[in-house]
Amino acid sequence: MGTDSPTPKNVDEYIAIFPPNVRKILEKIRLTIREAAPDAEEKISYRMSTFYLKGNLVHFAAFRNHIGFYPTPSGIERFKQEISAYKSSKGAVQFPLDQPIPYDLKNCEV
Repeated sequence: MGTDSPTPKNVDEYIAIFPPNVRKILEKIRLTIREAAPDAEEKISYRMSTFYLKGNLVHFAAFRNHIGFYPTPSGIERFKQEISAYKSSKGAVQFPLDQPIPYDLKNCEV
């Protein structure tokens, strides 16, 4: 999504912007987060899909070549070993679109 695009009003609008193959990945990420944090609310924050639970829980966004996943720094730390194959920083991890997304990396202790 370019910065000149209108900001989506909700997560459904955000996901609808992308081609079908990317929408499928975003919907699966959305479902995975919803299963791990059923009380979290969806919203758009920083022009990204966001789950909110007593503060921002996680943001996720699609880019040309990857999905950006932005949990809290403690989430990155918790899964440091499991995400070591991916480009990451203290608050973000990039999942390339041409590789399987590790949906099973979830911590149900929200």
